[in-house]
Amino acid sequence: MGRKLVVVGAGSWGTALASIAAPQCPTVIWARSAVTADEIEIRHTNERYLPGLGLSTELVATANLEVALKGADAVLMAVPSHGTRAILEQAAAWIAPGTPVFSLSKGIEADTMMRMSEVITSVVPHATTGVLTGPNLAGEIAQGQPAACIVASEEQAAAEIVQSMLHSATLRVYSSTDVIGCEIAGATKNVLAIAAGIATGFGFGDNTRSALITRGLAEMGRLGITLGGQTLTFGGLAGVGDLIATCTSEKSRNRTVGFALGQGRDLVEIIDSMHMVAEGVKTAGPLVRLAAAEGIEMPICEQVAQIVAGTATPRQALLNLMERPARVEWDETLYRGLVHDEP
Repeated sequence: MGRKLVVVGAGSWGTALASIAAPQCPTVIWARSAVTADEIEIRHTNERYLPGLGLSTELVATANLEVALKGADAVLMAVPSHGTRAILEQAAAWIAPGTPVFSLSKGIEADTMMRMSEVITSVVPHATTGVLTGPNLAGEIAQGQPAACIVASEEQAAAEIVQSMLHSATLRVYSSTDVIGCEIAGATKNVLAIAAGIATGFGFGDNTRSALITRGLAEMGRLGITLGGQTLTFGGLAGVGDLIATCTSEKSRNRTVGFALGQGRDLVEIIDSMHMVAEGVKTAGPLVRLAAAEGIEMPICEQVAQIVAGTATPRQALLNLMERPARVEWDETLYRGLVHDEP
């Protein structure tokens, strides 16, 4: 019997990863809803989040968190960032000391401005924390399309445990020790994807989208390096890889929100029409506050934060960005990262 993997959360991403892991190691997925758990267990589908796709028949599902976590060798937290702390508080007593607990959500906690690995550490201090990230649209992963992701932990052994559980013929899993860089990249790209969606909703073309992606990458790097991330992370799967996928794909939730905003729809109406979480909406505000506390400018993210807060319209935000004074392209924050990073 191999190591047991537990996925907490049966949304699209959690379900997709659990399904591809199940043929390789004993895998249990926890669903908040008993109806969803039964559907996964009996029918091997999750029509609400992955319509039309079959799941591994070896995947076990339950709505009992204690049962799911019993004997877990690794835990993947696949719940939205705003719900992570509450679920962890329920789960903490059933997670054994030293167990790798990795976050799949790409957000910043609103009240504390904590990254998800920091939330895990604060609630489950006896766990070994980490993050899984990269350009991973859940439906494509569940279909078995070739893809890659990155697992990061300051404890290399923990990253290797999760890597061994998920690496397969269709999903290449790379490892890293740069938790900070991976988490800042993941949170920032969701906010930037809203901006890219707005631009597309306005009817703008490839030049605008390319400018947003590259200038957004600079914002991501400035904050991430200041907080202790490694420069090369932002040029890899967690950074530019995920940024391209999220800003360009019509399957991206955050881009979808932005597109609707660019077409003049109301944010509340947009969110109400979706049954999946667009992390960038809730992350924009705390991300910008985190950057401000570090003295870091993130003009694109700042405008998105104003849009979702209702203090600026998308067109006002566009004008605010285009009226900014001219400047050099690269700043010393990014240069310092290049100088100090290990080869």
